[in-house]
Amino acid sequence: MAEKVLMKGNEAIAEAAIRAGCLHYFGYPITPQTELAAYMAKRMPKIGGVFLQAESEVAAINMVYGVASTGKRVMTSSSSPGVSLKQEGISYIAGADLPALIVNVQRGGPGLGGIQPSQSDYFQATKGGGHGDYHLIVLTPSSVQEMADLTALAFDLADKYRMPAMLLADGTMGQMMEPVVLPGESHATVEKPWAVTGTEGKRKHNVVNSLYLVPDELEKTNFERFERYAYIEENEARYESYMMEDAEYCLVAFGIAARVSKNAVVALRAKGIRAGLIRPITVWPFPKKPIAEAAGKVRVFVSVELSMGQMIEDVRLSENCKKPVYLCNRAGGKIPNPGEIIACVEKIAKGGDV
Repeated sequence: MAEKVLMKGNEAIAEAAIRAGCLHYFGYPITPQTELAAYMAKRMPKIGGVFLQAESEVAAINMVYGVASTGKRVMTSSSSPGVSLKQEGISYIAGADLPALIVNVQRGGPGLGGIQPSQSDYFQATKGGGHGDYHLIVLTPSSVQEMADLTALAFDLADKYRMPAMLLADGTMGQMMEPVVLPGESHATVEKPWAVTGTEGKRKHNVVNSLYLVPDELEKTNFERFERYAYIEENEARYESYMMEDAEYCLVAFGIAARVSKNAVVALRAKGIRAGLIRPITVWPFPKKPIAEAAGKVRVFVSVELSMGQMIEDVRLSENCKKPVYLCNRAGGKIPNPGEIIACVEKIAKGGDV
């Protein structure tokens, strides 16, 4: 039986990335994810890997772009303001169809905001935060175990679909400590005939590029890319369903908000209110089907968020105006407690507004 170790969420990401075959990390320190970079700084030199603290977030993401073009597994991590600075580079990586991992351990905003946990980068992550038409595969852990497991999955999905993936965690997930079973080391190699690795005179030169000066060519690549995105939406959406079999009130939440919501569901059922939870594990692709199916059974949806209401838009799109959708939220680094969620649902059940 695999041994459990006590780890902080940020450190679990770092160790899982190394075990997934990532030997290249480029970043810049920012709270609340600095432990991830510190862990990489300590471990990479010992295993023949590369750790480089760049002069800025802009430099770090462009270093990721360079290594990704060679087909090597590579990652960067930051928190909300730092990820904003990386957006141009992320768009370039997406436009060049390159796999890479970006970790965002979110903090409150806008601006410098604060260092407490938040989920207010949802729009940026799921709608393509940089310029142009593109998506990232976005995974949202709700435990330290998932911080590790979803890191390995993110690398696999990025390689499979030749696109960047993002681990979208909130600051609580990065800072909390829990027992975790670390994934085994991955020695699987993915064929990457597109990589810029030198030809040895055996093949034509590969060119990695996101610049298309001929409109027809750019349009063609965009349509082809979105055919791939459509396949991903159909086949890679992940979620957890909790006590939804007979639920009348469906909570939708991810990350730390989902953990709090689970406690609220149990307490509400003890009060005779049939609540359940749909927890998105991927927020792009968003799990539209289970929410659409729930819309035929439940009375209302409640989107529980650490933001002013961002995921709620995807909930509404998914349930297609069949049932009311309410927002139960905290912002600015505050986390709703189970009592607040319970009060919100009870008020809705009595016919009140929230």
